[in-house]
This record gives sequence, structure tokens and C-alpha cells, in this order.
Amino acid sequence: MNEKEMNILALIQENPFISQVELANKTGLSRSAVAGYISSLTKQGKIHGRAYVLPKKKDILCVGGSNIDRKIQSIEKLQTGTSNPAQSSQSCGGVARNIAENLGRLGTDVSLLTAVGEDHEGSWLMKQTECFVDISPSQIMADYTTGTYTAVLDNEGEMAIALADMSIYDNIYQELIEKKWGHFASSEMVILDTNFPADVLEQIIIRCEEDDIPLCITPVSSPKVKKLPQQLKGVTWLIANRDEAEVLSGIEIETEGDFFKSAELIMEKGVEKVVITRGDKGLIFFTKKGEAGVILPPKVKVADVTGAGDSLVAGIIYAHLKGMSVEDACKIGISCSNLTLQSYDTVNPKLNHRRLQETFQENFS
Repeated sequence: MNEKEMNILALIQENPFISQVELANKTGLSRSAVAGYISSLTKQGKIHGRAYVLPKKKDILCVGGSNIDRKIQSIEKLQTGTSNPAQSSQSCGGVARNIAENLGRLGTDVSLLTAVGEDHEGSWLMKQTECFVDISPSQIMADYTTGTYTAVLDNEGEMAIALADMSIYDNIYQELIEKKWGHFASSEMVILDTNFPADVLEQIIIRCEEDDIPLCITPVSSPKVKKLPQQLKGVTWLIANRDEAEVLSGIEIETEGDFFKSAELIMEKGVEKVVITRGDKGLIFFTKKGEAGVILPPKVKVADVTGAGDSLVAGIIYAHLKGMSVEDACKIGISCSNLTLQSYDTVNPKLNHRRLQETFQENFS
């Protein structure tokens, strides 16, 4: 903001219902000049609405997928090409939504920008989510159906295949992001998954860098990671699994050294901190400040792997905002992920700050 914009914003903060004529009189500017500055402040996300409503400050804005999770688990050893006895369940899902709920359960002031259809599934999804998350930034799209994600698990809880119907996100356009930018500008950090179209992802990355808004990117899958632009300047965190990291870095990861080489290549795109997960072998982290390490997870009895990666991201960013080191933030992330692994729900309903702290101390003290 320039000096005149700062002056106008200060007057609006004192009186959100002040008229443009009053602003002109108090600043010595013409009414048309005031209108121009008001337009600029609105585009920057400093104010929004006709009555100069100031956006409420949030810790985190999660941006991306929100869908119905359907899980079908084989009771016996999974066999292809034939019918398998199974149990099924339905719950809330979507990477951005899952991360937001995890953060909300941990006591973080978090909001969600997603898209759902004007249907029963979308209504149910938002009603469940708003218990822990501010859903006011989200968009209801009347002509589209709410996204669905169906995971087929083997009898040990490992994913065999997953099917995703996310066509609703293909209809998210840059104009919507501009309209919603006030929610970005009023957040301490933005967490972005890769469900939205490539041009929208690039728009968000560029604008967050321009507005100095810390940004964490968590890819949804190796195919969807291809939607990210080559340049990732301004991205504070990038948290990916092995397959996604291979696509981003352009190399095959076979040895432990390859994990760090991949992270280094990703950092060359502009990312400050890279985390690459390795399943039951934990994760590696590497930063532009030279911090690097491997964190091995404690062994836990796995009930269901779905949502574990989302809770890992939530734990890392939760700890980051608390001022913890990169290494300790990753340990908090693993602790949060382990709590999800031991639950049959995509987000562990027993998750809270106290439970996470106890798990962290048990795992890494």
C-alpha cells in the first residue's frame, strides 16, 4: 500500500461506514481519487463489501478439494477379477478440507475455500465441516455435483486403488479467486492442494508471493502435481510423497540420497522448505538454510491409511505457526499422522492439542 491507501484504510478502520465524500474531505483528495483507492484496496483484499467490511484475520486458509470419501475394505485377502466380501463407509474428505478439519480440531483459527455442488452431499459435507472450520469463503455451484473419492482397501487397510470424480474443480476460474482474495490477504498462511486448474494454481502462487503471504503446497497425486508451474518462487513449504517428488524434480528416487537430491531440485524452483514422505519409513526434510534430516516414525498398528498424509501436513504447519523448528515441526506432523493411522476415520475424531502433545512426547522424547 502507498501512503494515501494507508491513510484511507486507517479512516475506514475507525469508521467502516464512512462515505467516500467524508473520506475525500478528510484526506483532501477528490471523490473520484478516493473511489480509485477504494477499488485498489478491495483488489488487495484489505477491504471487501459495499460497507467497507474488513476481513476477519485467520491463522490459516485452506484452498482446494472437499468431497465425499467412500471407503470399501475387503474382509479377506483382496482378489482381482472376482467379487470380494467387503465393508463400506462414507465420511467427509478432500485434501484441503481434511487438513482444515485437523487444524480446527487442534484449535487453529482456520477457514476453507472449496467448491461443492448444490446437492445433498454438498450440504452434508459443509454442515459436518463447519463444526471445526469457517466455511464462509467456500463456493456452492448449482450446476455441478459435489466431488467424490472412493478408496478400495485390502484386508490390512492398505489402499489397493482409488477413484476420484473431481470434475467440479475444473469450473473454478481466476475471477473467483480475485473475488475471494480478501480471505487470502487476511490469513497468516495459505495451504493449497492441487485440485484446482493449473492457471488458478499459478495465479494463487504468484499473488501470494506478491502479497508476501506464506504458502504451503501439498500435491494431491502425482498426475495432479503436473498442474503446478515450473517456477514456485514464494512457496514456503512443499510437502509431497515420493511419487509426487519424482514428478516435480524430474528424477527417479531409489536411494536415500535421491530423496535429498530431489528436494534440492525442487528448492531450485523457488521453494524454501521441502518435505518428502516415505510411507512407513518416515520422511526427509531439506531447507534453503541448509537444514536437513531424516525422521523415522514409531511403529503403530495401522487401522486405515486414508487421510494420514493430510494430517501430517496439518501437524507440520500447526507446529510451524507455533514457532517450532523444521525438525520438530516434522515430528509433530508424524505424531499427528500416527493418530490418523490408528483411526478408521479420515480425520481422527479424538484429535486435539492435548492428545497430539502426548503422542509427540511418547514418540520422540
